[in-house]
Amino acid sequence: MKKIIIDADPGIDDSLAIILANNLEEYEILGISLVSGNVHIEKGRKNILRLSKFLKRDFKIYMGSEAPLSKEFINAEDTHGEDGLGETYLDFDEKEVDGDAIDFLINEARKGNLTIFALGPLTNIARALKKDRDAFLDTRIIIMGGNFKSHGNMSPVAEFNFYVDPDAADYVIKNAPRKVEIMPLDVTKKFVLTPSILSYMKRLNLDMGNFMEKITNFYMDFHWEYEKIIGSVINDPLTILLERKPELFRGRNFNAECITDGPARGMLMVDEMDFLKRDKNIILYEDLDLYLVWKYFIESITKAEVDEKVLGDILWK
Repeated sequence: MKKIIIDADPGIDDSLAIILANNLEEYEILGISLVSGNVHIEKGRKNILRLSKFLKRDFKIYMGSEAPLSKEFINAEDTHGEDGLGETYLDFDEKEVDGDAIDFLINEARKGNLTIFALGPLTNIARALKKDRDAFLDTRIIIMGGNFKSHGNMSPVAEFNFYVDPDAADYVIKNAPRKVEIMPLDVTKKFVLTPSILSYMKRLNLDMGNFMEKITNFYMDFHWEYEKIIGSVINDPLTILLERKPELFRGRNFNAECITDGPARGMLMVDEMDFLKRDKNIILYEDLDLYLVWKYFIESITKAEVDEKVLGDILWK
């Protein structure tokens, strides 16, 4: 089994990514390391407990950074709701946390052959690299963050995770021992959970579909109000799908950095034309096979077989 850690700020789309990872038999989830982002880590902790109750799975929980490296903390409760799960305020059973996120990341990385899915601001990852960079020599880091050729969702040029802690994003990009892999907003914007897709998923697995509907209603209302999208962009599951089905994504190697201050704060500056003649330090994904990604996602989440004609009709009509 592949050993993974999910570093997250749950968050609706984080929660969907965790559900997806939980349903994949190929994964051994070593734990969830929490970072403040969409919500503060204490709210994130409660949301992991809510997922544990729904999935009947006891996740190990590690508490990480409450605030960015140097910037003032900004949350996304306008997007995810005051509780981070669409203001559903679902029940959960309390339990003690399992430890400190930074030590957990380092200790597991030292063992080798680890994949970290970084779904929130990169504060925990940066702090871990600062403390023991060599521990991560055999660690693959897949990040949801940044944007390349699209506008941002926090500013004209910046995506939320990179905007919240640009210093951490820049540090991780420049200092990770292996090239980090970035799933940017350009790609995730194409992955929209529509009412039609959700309705089909409910037909395949009513319990899972009802849970997803419950936590995404608020998210869909937000996307309609601010972006006039009928549905919700679910960014984070694409990192999991990339690891499982790399043939469904197209990426290239670039040199990049994250702008830390000023009007372009949080911008992922990508040297596409190689002006700076620097070593390529990221793998940046630019496109996906939307139909096959949806097929794999739906089948993995619902544990049911997709009717290809039905899915095609939903996606292309």
